[in-house]
Amino acid sequence: MEVLRTSLFLLIVLTFQFSFGQDNKAIQSAFENSFLSESKEEYKEGISFIKSVYSDNSYPSNLRLGWLYYLEGNYNSSLIYYKRAIKLMPAATEPFWGIINTQIALDKWGDVEKSYLSILRLDPKNKIANYKLGLIYYYRKNYTAAKQYFDIALNLFPFDYDALLMSAWNNYFLGKSSEAKVLFNRVLLLYKNDSSALGGLSLIK
Repeated sequence: MEVLRTSLFLLIVLTFQFSFGQDNKAIQSAFENSFLSESKEEYKEGISFIKSVYSDNSYPSNLRLGWLYYLEGNYNSSLIYYKRAIKLMPAATEPFWGIINTQIALDKWGDVEKSYLSILRLDPKNKIANYKLGLIYYYRKNYTAAKQYFDIALNLFPFDYDALLMSAWNNYFLGKSSEAKVLFNRVLLLYKNDSSALGGLSLIK
């Protein structure tokens, strides 16, 4: 009787392992084909490959569908799958970078702002997120808020062209002419004929 139970248990384990191996191969093949379809800009086909092995609780599948639907221009579907990916992996910044593209395409700048803030809650020193948030507040003419984020980006990358130039202009609009002058001149060390930096300096007396 014990031998029979042991044999039955081994049969179940082997069956499960075989089934899992088959499923794993199917998933790998679906992803491989989806990337091939993407390279040919055949996004519907790429989506169909992922859908053929889709599972609600699969982070890779939801992330991949979010991206493919974005490329296809189906932004509402893209949001659905990116949000599922975020829910499945709440400590990951990766899906936020994807969903931001979709939110920009939909002109949902309030949501873009929230996504960058979510990234910074997970990764406070992220240079790109800090810089992009600085830009959002700069173009809203909220220069005080913009400075908070530009300063972090600039401290992380003190000789970065974008961080230098935008920090310079932001300081100029805050009335901090001395700081702006230093930063504009630092931009000129990178590009001596930069028209934006030269234009900024011409406004500072």
